[in-house]
Amino acid sequence: MQIKKILVPVDGSEYSLKATTYAAEFAKLVGAEVLLLNCRMQVPPMLSSEAYEQAKVSLTNRSNELLEPFRELLRRAGISFADRILEGPVEDAIVQLADFEKCDQIIMGSRGHSDLEGLLVGSTTHRVLQIAACPVTVVR
Repeated sequence: MQIKKILVPVDGSEYSLKATTYAAEFAKLVGAEVLLLNCRMQVPPMLSSEAYEQAKVSLTNRSNELLEPFRELLRRAGISFADRILEGPVEDAIVQLADFEKCDQIIMGSRGHSDLEGLLVGSTTHRVLQIAACPVTVVR
């Protein structure tokens, strides 16, 4: 099996930073590129069109700010990468993007910002492990 593309979902947590560091090292070893993903909150459709657009821009800007340290980590490591910002249920976005982009592997943190303290594996990570078609590496 040849690994060419690795999906790394990030939410700004310590766990996603560890996963990105691991992915950078792994990508270097196998010559793969990394695809960063941040899932932002959905904008409520009942807003006026102007408020909807303002909220969408604000959330996208916040996602771009969140992604920047991860981009910089990959730049410093010399890893080829791209990134995506999606909205919607996180686990669905991760699995659908991995399928659409033909990712060979997903590397993600064991927990994120939204998970409750004390869980062994975060609910998003657990769900991705159940439904992803490609191998998933969980970093603690």
